[in-house]
Amino acid sequence: MKLLRQIFAVLVAAAAWFPAFVMAQDYPKGPIRIIVPFAAGASNDAMGRLIAHELSKRWGYENVVENVTGAGGNVGANVAAKAAPDGYTLIVGSIGTQAVNQFLYATMPYDTQRDFIPITLVAEVGLLVVVHPSLPVNNIEELITYAKAHPGELNFASGGIGSSQHLATELFMHMTSTKMTHVPYRGSAGSIPDLLSGRVQLMFADMPLVLPLVKSGKLRAIAFAGDHRSSAAPDVPTVSEAGVKGYRASAWYGLFAPAKTPSAITKKLNETVVDILKEPTVIDYLNKLGAEPRPMSIEEFIRFQQGEAERWGSLIKTLGIRVQ
Repeated sequence: MKLLRQIFAVLVAAAAWFPAFVMAQDYPKGPIRIIVPFAAGASNDAMGRLIAHELSKRWGYENVVENVTGAGGNVGANVAAKAAPDGYTLIVGSIGTQAVNQFLYATMPYDTQRDFIPITLVAEVGLLVVVHPSLPVNNIEELITYAKAHPGELNFASGGIGSSQHLATELFMHMTSTKMTHVPYRGSAGSIPDLLSGRVQLMFADMPLVLPLVKSGKLRAIAFAGDHRSSAAPDVPTVSEAGVKGYRASAWYGLFAPAKTPSAITKKLNETVVDILKEPTVIDYLNKLGAEPRPMSIEEFIRFQQGEAERWGSLIKTLGIRVQ
């Protein structure tokens, strides 16, 4: 009898496993829609298009990147959260949509944890502290001195309230006892014309967005916000090196699927995208943008996301930052 129960248990397990195996083997049968919850041209968009392109090369379908903007990324994230959980709609989420917006908005159209399955972190993108050439500061020490002498007069840009650029600057002001005025945009790419004109003088900006402008002399880079220097700009010291000890901030972008997407599909997506992020050509492409590929297992990415929510959520509560 005991042997029969063991055989039955094995058969039940096999019966449960086989459909999932078949589903993974059949997936995908057509193009995948990858939602980018911010405007075209920013780092989030670059990551989405990179993943879409690389998946197309491997699976043979022309995937679609759809920019769905608004409410600090919440509009696009909500569309992804409500999509069919079949693996054919994914989202490239950010620190905003997947970690901190829940602390900024009085009401949220989706639940950050319950409505998504993390697939993998794609990349961390370095934040370059850039200033308009007319601003008489050449390093972090001079920026702090100038900001203290002109409280509230410096305008800093970001991709929106709660974006990585915004929070990085809030952390900087908190640690240096300075005060600058926030000018949020609908996506960080939208800030560039005003940054170049001098309407806003400063930005903790995604490196891919501003590095060409620094190289052409249109903006001045005075520091890097990461915990180590970037290979894309090795001569630029970190904020911590420049005197704000322990400071670190970055933007990050990861791939998520709607909750209830079958585990066979999320596992296949994870394995495929992790392989993509280990390709030398992809690593080189990301490094030249000032980004570092960060492939993770699903379990590792869940822990990373939770840690980021706790870290930045604590800062948001301390400073009382809210979206009005």
